[in-house]
Amino acid sequence: MSEQRINGQIRVPKVLLVGPAGEQVGEVRVEDALRLAQESGLDLVEVAPGANPPVARLMDYGKYKYEANLKARESRKNQANTVQKEIRMGLKIDTHDYETKRRNVEKFLDGGDKVKVIIRFRGREQSRPERGVKLLGRMAEDVADYGFVESHPRQDGRNMVMVFGPHKKKAQAMAEARKRKTDAEKAAARSEDEKSDAKAETETSAES
Repeated sequence: MSEQRINGQIRVPKVLLVGPAGEQVGEVRVEDALRLAQESGLDLVEVAPGANPPVARLMDYGKYKYEANLKARESRKNQANTVQKEIRMGLKIDTHDYETKRRNVEKFLDGGDKVKVIIRFRGREQSRPERGVKLLGRMAEDVADYGFVESHPRQDGRNMVMVFGPHKKKAQAMAEARKRKTDAEKAAARSEDEKSDAKAETETSAES
């Protein structure tokens, strides 16, 4: 945007003029285009300097820049890095270990990250891939509130892999985490104030 020439900065004999609603006005002298811009209370903005003749548009340049900056900030916010975490488990995992793995998957998904769940087959277990599919299917059902199956089970050598995607974006998860932290700090501060008030009342009662 900073490289775009506007109004008097446009020093070419003619421009291909586009109106404020996107309508094609046609090829006009730059002096006439500037006069039209002034009469309509708009700016003449060069949008395609490489064209022959250059393309210029009538617009509110200040509003255009504001909206473009807003979109750029929103885009950067939504591009907060999504990390892919890995959870590994064996086919014969016991209930306690499975629950621990499940909670970790939920935590990562709730934080806006993808999770790759890997099942390692040992020895003859490779001949029973359906057991791996069943275990991963169980995990998918258990964490359905936090994420969805982005990549269905696939065999990868001695491993079986399935990828989960989070329901919420990383930026949303980070914002929620910051809010929870702020709320917790406020609650702690209120608790300290209440303790101080109670202590003061007790001391006052004792003195009387």
